[in-house]
Amino acid sequence: MSYRVRVASIYLLGFFIDLINMFIGNVAYPDIGRRFDASVSLLAWVSNGYILGLTLVIPLSRWLSQRIGTRRLLMLSLIVFMAGATGAGLASSLSQLIACRWLQGIGGGLLIPVGQTMTYALYRNHERAKLSSAIMLVALLAPALSPTLGGLIVDNLSWRYVFLASLPLAGVTLILSALWLKPDVGSTLSEPLDLSGLIMACSALTLILLGLTYLGEAGHIWRGGLVLVVGIMLMGLFARHTLRKATPLLNLRLLNVPLLQTAMLVYHFIPGVFTGVSLIAMIYLQDQLGMSATLVGSLMIPWALASCVAITLTGKIFNHIGPRPLFIIGCLGQGAGIALLTLIGHVQDITLAALAYLLMGFGSSLCSSTAQSSAFIDIAEGELADASALWNINRQLSFCLGIAVLGLLLNLMLSAGLPISQAFHLCFLMAAGSVIVPLLYCLRLPNQSLVLTLKQEKR
Repeated sequence: MSYRVRVASIYLLGFFIDLINMFIGNVAYPDIGRRFDASVSLLAWVSNGYILGLTLVIPLSRWLSQRIGTRRLLMLSLIVFMAGATGAGLASSLSQLIACRWLQGIGGGLLIPVGQTMTYALYRNHERAKLSSAIMLVALLAPALSPTLGGLIVDNLSWRYVFLASLPLAGVTLILSALWLKPDVGSTLSEPLDLSGLIMACSALTLILLGLTYLGEAGHIWRGGLVLVVGIMLMGLFARHTLRKATPLLNLRLLNVPLLQTAMLVYHFIPGVFTGVSLIAMIYLQDQLGMSATLVGSLMIPWALASCVAITLTGKIFNHIGPRPLFIIGCLGQGAGIALLTLIGHVQDITLAALAYLLMGFGSSLCSSTAQSSAFIDIAEGELADASALWNINRQLSFCLGIAVLGLLLNLMLSAGLPISQAFHLCFLMAAGSVIVPLLYCLRLPNQSLVLTLKQEKR
């Protein structure tokens, strides 16, 4: 096994561990709620605590990598992750559980950007499409397996083992990191940590995540809007501060790179919007139409199959046709799938629902795998760490924003007195129409010159 395959394997293991822990805890909510007598809004922070820790530590990933080395940082993040997982499994109160999940997120948040930077540095541009396909297959496998695995653990053991279940895999990844990764070269970093930038970035991200969370909850719209506005204003101050520094915490100038900029925008309007659509679709199909949880859950089967096809297709043809046609087809596929949801009005429409999920799975995954393949093509090796940090912060925010915006739209329509089914259908219709934004935006990409560049590199 070559060195770069070993590095890629460690990165994919870390990516899998992180994704599993984002989704596996959801099925344990009822048992946790009974154990600690907690409301649904409080239980949500079991997941939000993990996401918050993960998001806050990402801006530090480049500075820490340069200061202590990527190998040591990756191993340290695994140790912190395992400590947080152990604490979550042994928690004696809800506040302790949330705190341990936050610590677990701190460890998990470094696994992806650090591993991604190490891996992408070893693969040339024309090789990254197939690498991205492997990454996206892991991204598909983890959410598909997590609910089933978590349900089996909760039903047969205890909710505590949901958090302890990742320890063996994290332990194996730690051992492989120690055995496979080359020792770090001594760091020559001399610039100090941009502490004021770090405080502003972490405060802004915290307020934005809190605001998005509140916006998705009925009765907290004004509070969420206020917190979100303050967070955005603080992020604006951080951007102004960063652009004036020679050695900033995050290199925001990379946002001007067309491919990275387009890929990040696509992530908000396609996978991000799908996250919100999927949530309200599950509520609509179960609560309004009376479909069983098992039947609705089975809709992820055609979604997963279509996603697998899209991801495989991207890996095979990306270098030959470039990102633009793949983005266009993906946007149209997701838009058509979401639009089909507006035609579902009875339990008997399950076949139509399955077709909608199939189209959404193909369109969303075609866009996300293409975005992953193209995001770092124009990024120099020395800037990969910054680009990876920006990419992963954007990815987390896109999921939160998708849920918050669709939840907000639904709450506003219901508050306005619209019939429930009409409110859901209007939400689906607006979500379907949102694909126009990335569709028009990707037309500006220099697709032909990009294809020629990829072909020349391959030679």
